[in-house]
Amino acid sequence: MKRSGFTLIELLVVLAIIAIMIGLLMSAVQRVREAAARMTCSGKLSQMSLACHNYESTYNRLPVGHRSVLNFERRAFTGWLYEILPYIEQDNVFREAEGAFRTNANPFLNPPHRHIAIVIKSYACPSDNRVATAQVSTKTNNTIALTSYLGVSGLDYKSKDGIFIQDRRFTFSEITDGTSNTLLIGERPPSVDFQFGWWYAGVGQQLTGSADQILGVREHNLQPIVSGSKCGPGVYSFRDRRLDDPCGMFGFFSPHPGGALFAFADGHVRFVPYGANGIMPAMASRAGGEVAGLE
Repeated sequence: MKRSGFTLIELLVVLAIIAIMIGLLMSAVQRVREAAARMTCSGKLSQMSLACHNYESTYNRLPVGHRSVLNFERRAFTGWLYEILPYIEQDNVFREAEGAFRTNANPFLNPPHRHIAIVIKSYACPSDNRVATAQVSTKTNNTIALTSYLGVSGLDYKSKDGIFIQDRRFTFSEITDGTSNTLLIGERPPSVDFQFGWWYAGVGQQLTGSADQILGVREHNLQPIVSGSKCGPGVYSFRDRRLDDPCGMFGFFSPHPGGALFAFADGHVRFVPYGANGIMPAMASRAGGEVAGLE
């Protein structure tokens, strides 16, 4: 009796089909995971924007974008990420940090400032696993906790035409371009060397806070060398970048394909495609008189 079986060619075809199906399945799984991560990131931005609104309801003004060295006796190098802690269910961290500042005004001294290394989950987008744990900055050797989200300071570090700028607070009435059209917070992963993107004790470029806790949509590079690479002076815009790009720290972008999530001043969160780069300066200013918005 003649035995039936697979020929070598048939077996290879079956294996090829299985490999294709596995590839398609893995791609689908990856897309589902990214969609879930993006949804989580959106929820965190919503939480932060709501916290800013609650802060404004309490103090009749929005949090300060960044505190300069001139405020060394008043929690220097902290900013909006620090001030909204009580409004994102991080009261204990805030009270402990306040106590640390009363003990020693230097926010880089750990202890008492152990909060410099405390990861705040609300500030970490799951699409970037680097922010899930404290990292060591390669230049200064600090163990620090990072943020995936920066306050929008306007056009750049010197324009001061956005909502979150250094040493100044604004009310909603001062956002005359319309809160639904004005950017408040955006995604920007930490720098490759973990020297920028600190939620606590973030000095920023040349002590401006830029690229640490706040950022402009047409930012400049004030650093001669970043992560061992020479990045040009700019201008840096909103476009797709890789997490390992040493020059990516100067512009808003995200690990999500096609664009990044932004919270607007009225509290809503929206995915902004990179194709909207041209209108970003208008959306970043609080009172520029421009008429710009996403369709």
